[in-house]
Amino acid sequence: MGTVDTLMMNVIFYAGNCFEKQNLVAPAANFMLKSGTRKKNAYEINDFFEYYGAYLNRSASHETAELTLHCMKKNFADLLPVVSELIADSVFPEDELEIYKKNMQQRLQVNLRKNDFIAGRLIDTYLFGADHPYGRFSSMEDYTALNIPVVKDFYNQYYLHGRCVIFIAGPLPADIQKLVETYFGSLPLSGSARPGGIAAPILPVKEKKYRVTNDPDSVQGAIRIARNFPNRHHPDFQKMQVLNNIFGGFFGSRLMANIREDKGYTYGIHSYLTNLIQESTFMISTEAGKDVTEATIAEVYKEMKLLCEEPVDEEELKTTKNFMIGTLLGDLDGPFQVAGRWKSLILNDLTEDYFYNGIETIKTIQPKTLQELANKYLQADDYYELAVF
Repeated sequence: MGTVDTLMMNVIFYAGNCFEKQNLVAPAANFMLKSGTRKKNAYEINDFFEYYGAYLNRSASHETAELTLHCMKKNFADLLPVVSELIADSVFPEDELEIYKKNMQQRLQVNLRKNDFIAGRLIDTYLFGADHPYGRFSSMEDYTALNIPVVKDFYNQYYLHGRCVIFIAGPLPADIQKLVETYFGSLPLSGSARPGGIAAPILPVKEKKYRVTNDPDSVQGAIRIARNFPNRHHPDFQKMQVLNNIFGGFFGSRLMANIREDKGYTYGIHSYLTNLIQESTFMISTEAGKDVTEATIAEVYKEMKLLCEEPVDEEELKTTKNFMIGTLLGDLDGPFQVAGRWKSLILNDLTEDYFYNGIETIKTIQPKTLQELANKYLQADDYYELAVF
């Protein structure tokens, strides 16, 4: 697909923080894949990709970690062996790890002053427990404790001998399979580890309402209202996406109309379902002035109650359906977007039927079903409530 000769390749490993035995090892190993091999140091690696006008990013999440390459089609064959080299021959220099640790500690120090950052960390801990991979967060001490042996051990197990899934999108070269087989087929990628096999117990905290002081001089409070929710395999997940859009999923939602447009409490408020493999969450997120934080929270519960008590009218439902179908079409506009959709399906152990069932759900769902969902999932007592000032 595509009319521009640009390719994207995602090399995805089951190497997220679900697999680490020491906190922060997974993101450190992922980041340091560009820090040096036996043939090239970090500067030479970055210079190489810049020479070809290519961009190689890396990222780590709860379950997976990846390398993402964007490049011109004509340069793909020249870049592929170096991507393979980073995976097969990384050496993790001590000085590069020290630079990484100092940079991340400085970034953390800055972020810890932000109420929104603190709220994001704490709400996950409340929902999953401090020992669950979804609920753990970084500390200065965790970065200090990182060392080369533990990072190399993680790399050897989950990259060099790990499980890898590769997505390539764009106007593909005629010899694409041969190229990938040449540079990745010989790697010792033999792992079978998957997040489902190491599911940790989810232990939400008992207390559900929190007010946390972080920055006495701030003028806004960061608000999170959330509950645990089943993953994408649950029959209610796609139906809930429709209800979510009505509630707080787009600019024309009820939360935006009430709390932003009518009350003027915030610049923006959103609700969303997170995409996690073991279990997801349903989250309402915003920032509001300190003097209206409690009023904002009260209005969120008011909108929940209205959806429970009154059916959505046909015109509002039609608008939501049109928005969701239009967004879906936009999300499939180009090869990279289509690859992203396949990536989501495959990593969540879903088939293409899930995609088409989702479209059918949007088209056919009725107000009665949405009201039943609201009464099931929008009960105020089920929600964790956090405001950070």
